[in-house]
Amino acid sequence: MRIAVRAHPRAARSRVTWDGTLLHVWVTVPAVEGAANRALVDAVAGALGVRRSAVRLVAGERARVKQLEVEGLAPERLDALSRPSPGGGL
Repeated sequence: MRIAVRAHPRAARSRVTWDGTLLHVWVTVPAVEGAANRALVDAVAGALGVRRSAVRLVAGERARVKQLEVEGLAPERLDALSRPSPGGGL
């Protein structure tokens, strides 16, 4: 499945949310020498419950809006990211 992702580097804390069309990923590292892209892939894999190797950046390496290809992703996993967690945080 291909997903549009909006990167938010240098965030105070890492988090991932889905707004129905765009996956927003906040990472704490700066966008320097690919560090934010690596952190973004790690965060997406963790949030969606897939292996890191199942997430691949296919477009937008230097852009804020990127395209990721995620293997083995069930669409309901994305929908779960749009609902608040029982503890109140994301």
